[in-house]
Amino acid sequence: MLIRIRKGWEIPERETTPEAIYRNRRKFIQGIAAGTIGAAASTLPFGRAFAQAALPNADLYPAKRNDAYTVDRPITPKEKATHYNNFYEFGSHKFIADAAQALKTSPWKVKIDGMVEKPIEIDFDELVRKMPLEERVYRFRCVEAWAMTVPWTGFPMKALVDFAKPTSGAKYVEMQTAEQEDTMPGLKQFWYPWPYIEGLTMAEATNELTLIATGLYGEPIPKQNGAPLRLVTPWKYGFKNIKSIVRFTFTDKRPVSYWEQIADNEYGFWANVNPKVPHPRWSQAQERLLSNGEEVPTQLFNGYADYVADMYKGMEGEKLYM
Repeated sequence: MLIRIRKGWEIPERETTPEAIYRNRRKFIQGIAAGTIGAAASTLPFGRAFAQAALPNADLYPAKRNDAYTVDRPITPKEKATHYNNFYEFGSHKFIADAAQALKTSPWKVKIDGMVEKPIEIDFDELVRKMPLEERVYRFRCVEAWAMTVPWTGFPMKALVDFAKPTSGAKYVEMQTAEQEDTMPGLKQFWYPWPYIEGLTMAEATNELTLIATGLYGEPIPKQNGAPLRLVTPWKYGFKNIKSIVRFTFTDKRPVSYWEQIADNEYGFWANVNPKVPHPRWSQAQERLLSNGEEVPTQLFNGYADYVADMYKGMEGEKLYM
């Protein structure tokens, strides 16, 4: 008899949100996309959420959950995860959900350039239909020591790398957030080094955990959470998880990220979670759960060491946990 031993951070499938909860939404979402109830939605209290579902790719959600990725805590309520957000292009406070609705997400062009066989620009709706979408439940850990657990929908970044066909000399992937001066008031704060830039090594970009998220809670990803596509690297602090991506550049030079440019003594390139390495201004030993405010111990690599620790062997000279 085959017995599966769960990893320490896993919980029984019955304790995560069942995929069936989303299934009854599918016809409803498709109806909105077809315009059958779209006009009525705008008059309802949640009309804005309904409008989000009316995107051209709404029929792709909910995607089938991959139960290889479950965690040891309940899923954070949707209302909390979608209304407590960092997105400095819309403000330096946490409650930017309303302001972020100004973001224009359609049409949305994605550039893939640098050290690739053929640079291209592709419409997001075309790109997402070329990718293998699935849902994964991941931990999320902010450098500010708060945490949540959410069901992302997306595709492995490795699929994007394979699509891009980088040359053998490419060592990193640099990513860039959109700059919409007419919708993003934060861009007027000229002392910030816009645009928002982040980067990964090729090994990190092709790790099985690395996800390009296009959805959240079985629906297209909300604007305040990084629509229409964002990076999700669950073993790293949240500032690495760049939102609203418009460009992927393959390069042999290590990118200098947005927060490195602001304060490289506090926010480094690697940003791997480690409870024993404090931020210069606060401890990382504990984290506050967004769902209920409970303080719990932080885990090395946010609980994903089995997947990622090998990538950093022999790199003792690097500041891996900033």
